[in-house]
Parts: sequence; C-alpha cells; structure tokens
Amino acid sequence: MAPLDEEAAFGAPPKQPATHVIGENVDALSAPELAERIDLCRREIARLEAAKAAREATRAAADALFKR
Repeated sequence: MAPLDEEAAFGAPPKQPATHVIGENVDALSAPELAERIDLCRREIARLEAAKAAREATRAAADALFKR
C-alpha cells in the first residue's frame, strides 16, 4: 500500500497570512517582502482608525441621548 499523500488528497495547506511584529528585525527581507509588510501595516492602521471612529460615533450618540 502506498503511503498517504495528504497534499494530493486534501490540497496544499492554506498559506498563513502575512504578519509583522513591531520592532522585528527586517534585515533578511527582500524589497518586495518589505513592500508587503508596509501594505499590511497601512491596512491595519486603516482598520484601527475605522474602529476608533466607530467608537467615537457611538460615544457621541450616547452623549447626545443622555444630555437631553
């Protein structure tokens, strides 16, 4: 009996999403890898700013409701 080839049976394992750790040594990364990290950080900043704006809107709505 041939050994089970999991990749052939189930496909390649899913690629892990790119991550970046603040302060991580980036000396070994190529220019395209650095560009990917920069893009990742920009998307994360946009996500955090949107979450902050949502919290501020919720707070403003609550303030308006209770200051009648």
